[in-house]
Amino acid sequence: MLQPASDYETLTANFRWSLPEVYNMASAVSDGWAASAPERLAIRQVAADGSQEDWSHGALNRAANRFANVLTAKGVRPGDRVALLLPQIPQTAVAHLGAYKTGAVAVPLAALFGLDALRYRLADSGARVLVTDTAGLAKLAEIRDTLPGLDLVLSVDGPGDGAESFEGLLSRASDRFETLATSPDDPALMIYTSGTTGQPKGVLHGHRVLLGHLPGIELSQNFLGQDGDLLWTPADWAWAGGLLNALFPALSLGVPVVSYASRKFDPEFAFRLLEMQGIRNAFIPPTALKMLRAVESPAKRFRLNWRSVGSAGESLGRETYDWFASEFGFPVNEFYGQTECNAVLGSAAAIGVSRSGAIGKATPGHEVAIIDDDGNALPTETLGQIAIRRPDPVMFLKYWNKPEATEEKFIGDWMITGDQGVMDEDGFVHFIGRDDDIITSASYRIGPGEIEDCLIKHPAVALAAAVGKPDALRTEIVKAYVVLKEDAQADTALEDSIRSFVRERLSAHEYPREIAFVDALPMTTTGKVIRRKLRDLAREEMADGLTS
Repeated sequence: MLQPASDYETLTANFRWSLPEVYNMASAVSDGWAASAPERLAIRQVAADGSQEDWSHGALNRAANRFANVLTAKGVRPGDRVALLLPQIPQTAVAHLGAYKTGAVAVPLAALFGLDALRYRLADSGARVLVTDTAGLAKLAEIRDTLPGLDLVLSVDGPGDGAESFEGLLSRASDRFETLATSPDDPALMIYTSGTTGQPKGVLHGHRVLLGHLPGIELSQNFLGQDGDLLWTPADWAWAGGLLNALFPALSLGVPVVSYASRKFDPEFAFRLLEMQGIRNAFIPPTALKMLRAVESPAKRFRLNWRSVGSAGESLGRETYDWFASEFGFPVNEFYGQTECNAVLGSAAAIGVSRSGAIGKATPGHEVAIIDDDGNALPTETLGQIAIRRPDPVMFLKYWNKPEATEEKFIGDWMITGDQGVMDEDGFVHFIGRDDDIITSASYRIGPGEIEDCLIKHPAVALAAAVGKPDALRTEIVKAYVVLKEDAQADTALEDSIRSFVRERLSAHEYPREIAFVDALPMTTTGKVIRRKLRDLAREEMADGLTS
């Protein structure tokens, strides 16, 4: 959708949205390429032993047609929910595309979800169909009797435990199917997102969500779609980051995608995969990039062919940005959004839109501002809430079964994010922290990102998170939870060293007055630190101190 330009101003001035009356994600991702270039590579599945299986656009489309016919024969109708509990494998793409073809709504679920998380999402969505594997079936067996609306379970590993064979049913179905002529606003995809309070909310998107993502993803990959482009992401395809920051935009642009099913991110293997496959483009979330820093001299040890790396999901930070640019000779293109409205701020080093510590400028086609609590746009260099003006093609339709929550997401025509930020004089937005992540200490409002960014510069620190701990004198103090590198020894001397390190580099009010060494930080399935759990832990420590 973007017309490549040499500068941001020209790119933005020349951009116009063009939403057709009829639009289906399956047509955009698969049908067109299957008709015009059926032998073109779509997905390359890499196994743990290094072997690979290539799926052409023709093969992908025929499999999706077969699945669409299976769903139709089983009574699935437009608007019905089809849940997918699968890892990063081609069958995941097949199931998505087949559901879209019928007008059903795909509900991706992370393979790492526990029983309660699965039960809630399957029940709340009212999913009629679940496609999963052997591991998913084992979980489902413990909760299926609580899900009376789940009519059909299919397993990509074959029949068993109340499931029919996914491949068996597809093999007997026709590979021809006429994709439903949906509108851009017809429901297509529902991704559950967790807030700081209450149960997770189903974020319902229309088919236009793919169109809405394209400018931001093209931008963050330095105009994705060039000859020889090949994309990979370690992000789970059950997450908006894996699906909409990588898989579907790439396929729709004719860029092949490398898939690798892994339960745990291995930074050493990531570099081997990048080298082995000659991957040119990658979407790598910030936590994974920070883990890559632990690999010694990767630019010297591996012959890498990449030309662009995009990153989003949480703040990247100056330290990781600067390390990457120094190590590999080009910067990470950080971008920003939420499951509800994604890729609305972005960077593109190819046209000079790149700044250490910033999450980007407004992506062409999106109006983003820093607003106050009344919905008024604030001047530059003023702290406020990041907001996006509606209507916007990438914006969600609603929260599933939660009209009040949907209404509360807006102040007038501004969709509020709950993220605090500042826009500088050049239009770059700097992320400060979530509303509930902001630490108030001795009248100072402190964002955790800058502290965490400083902490990981310390030679002994691998990962870190900063939260506010209640304090009678200062309201809150900064408490840091730190994961050390393998060769570091946790003791009082190191604690003092880290504390002084931050104090000297930031300020006397931002350094962590308390430090706790931990084996791991609580993470979401998408690799974000769950600061809420750390805040709860800090509050419990405070309460224990008062009662002891």
